[in-house]
Amino acid sequence: MSLEKTYPKEVKQILSKYPPEHKRSAVMPLLYLAQREEGYVNKAAMQDIARMLDITETEVASIIGFYTLYHDEKAGKYRMQVCTDLPCALRGADDFLKNLCGNLGIQVGETTSDGVVTLEAVMCLAACDKAPMFQTQGPDGIKYHENMTLNKTMELIDALKKSDAGVK
Repeated sequence: MSLEKTYPKEVKQILSKYPPEHKRSAVMPLLYLAQREEGYVNKAAMQDIARMLDITETEVASIIGFYTLYHDEKAGKYRMQVCTDLPCALRGADDFLKNLCGNLGIQVGETTSDGVVTLEAVMCLAACDKAPMFQTQGPDGIKYHENMTLNKTMELIDALKKSDAGVK
């Protein structure tokens, strides 16, 4: 089903904020709307957005690929995005990520077997002086975790898993 049929009021409201000659500027709010339910933008939604804004599907996909807040693949309930750019790497982000992979039993880009956490490497989360750091994206929004250790991170993951299982 198309975005316009699924979210008619929201689409109309988003498009009303942009003059017709600049409607392509609505791409980001439409992407956000498209991934609201499932946590990612599927191919059909990309096609809808491209059609609505008179841009190519490749242009839509390039925006998804550039920004860490948009996704084109289904993932775990929580996306854990570890910043691995040069300043963070100099503060130990690469070793942190490697050890985290070992503790979770997955590689970067994979999801834990219980479907709770997908681990991703990203560039620049704007906290170079607080690395190792990462952001989590999930049902409760986006949260930043700075000056992290492997132990603190595993405690956080355990808490997310308990929360997901309904245990408080």
